[in-house]
Amino acid sequence: MTDRPRCRFAPSPTGYLHVGSAHSALCNWLFARANGGEFLLRIEDTDAERNRPELTDNILDMLRWLGLEWDGEPLHQSNRFDEYRAAAERLIAGGTAYWCDCTSEQVQARNKERGGKPGYDGYCRDRGLERGPGRALRFRVPDEGVTGWDDVIRGKVSFENADIEDFVVVRSNGNPTFFLANVVDDEDTAISHVIRGEDHVNGTPKYLLLRGALGFGDPPVFAHLPFLVNAQRKKLSKRRDDVSMLNYKERGFLPEAMRNYLALLGWGPPDGVEVRPIEETVEMFRIEDVNPSPAFFDHKKLEFVNGEWIRRIDLDDFIARAREFVDGVDEQTALRALGPLAQERVKVLSELPDYFDWITEPADDTRSWDKAMKLPVAAAALDGIIDAYGDAPWERDELHARFMALAERLETSASKLQGPIRVSVTGRLVGLPLFEILEYLGRDESLARLRAGRARLA
Repeated sequence: MTDRPRCRFAPSPTGYLHVGSAHSALCNWLFARANGGEFLLRIEDTDAERNRPELTDNILDMLRWLGLEWDGEPLHQSNRFDEYRAAAERLIAGGTAYWCDCTSEQVQARNKERGGKPGYDGYCRDRGLERGPGRALRFRVPDEGVTGWDDVIRGKVSFENADIEDFVVVRSNGNPTFFLANVVDDEDTAISHVIRGEDHVNGTPKYLLLRGALGFGDPPVFAHLPFLVNAQRKKLSKRRDDVSMLNYKERGFLPEAMRNYLALLGWGPPDGVEVRPIEETVEMFRIEDVNPSPAFFDHKKLEFVNGEWIRRIDLDDFIARAREFVDGVDEQTALRALGPLAQERVKVLSELPDYFDWITEPADDTRSWDKAMKLPVAAAALDGIIDAYGDAPWERDELHARFMALAERLETSASKLQGPIRVSVTGRLVGLPLFEILEYLGRDESLARLRAGRARLA
């Protein structure tokens, strides 16, 4: 081990980066930065059939988007087969691994026949098989004793060795399993802290047994993070939940907000201030303060945090980020004039099109039209506002004043009066402030839309 803490994030490129994996990466990054350590990236790409280069690219891109830059070059396990083979040979030489030709069907049949517990039954332990086609290498787990560790988050954890099956360390195709590759890599890169999800708890005794059999020294410190769960308190799953980090990026969540929110899952700042810069989170983060209980991935809270961050960035930054969501809107006029109003309202940037889709012509929203125009005041509202605005100085305060005077004259509420006017101008019942919209459109375009709305109503 080194004096500086070293931790790692080790994703497998078999799918897009999952929010749970991003949470693990963030906690490793926070721990490293908070303690003057190093954050290493390792790509677990030994499964050539399932790995795809574009998925590795996605993982790297999403980590960069989140601002979780790693130290040094990523380590690819696909380049380290010689090291894994050498470790396997040491296990064979030491008598702690043996060759096995059992298929999963044979194991299941034997277990069913004898009514034994599920898992491998040690059938090939003493058969003395040599290596050969279709044979896997299994680790010989001690029959007695306990394997355990002091987990920074979960306290003392232990497993009876008798409850751990003889697990595979080299598959029948010659590829190393997760267990062997991780033990070798962690030793070779001097990892001091293994911070990962709760789903790895059951694999940790296998990790420790392998380390001992390979003659490695003191193991890393372990910290197993809580599961992320949905509203039904079920573990997040890509089959039923929105878990792809790329999806969140494409929907207009800011990286500042996403990493801010992910940091709050299972951990909270001691001063209770949740929306804050990542630099402050680094100063406060302590891995031992993470709660082991499942953490609820709350979409509403994420949207709240994102909205807060949208309002924190300056207008130029907001316009730059808004471009990809409001394609075709003139950023030098519409976004600059009305952007601050949208910035105050949106929770995610993908909401922006509904705030700007009236720029060239009213939006085609039949539901809004039907709801506004069925009001008894609709015709009078449009007739009155067209007349009131005919000679008005085209400035928002004056437009508002004449609107309020019309509401008083018609003895109706401002909300009822505004509906037919807003829908005629924008096509929608909700959106940016009406009088700022009218001012932006100008007299001729605004009156033309109001008259078109009145003609359609007739």
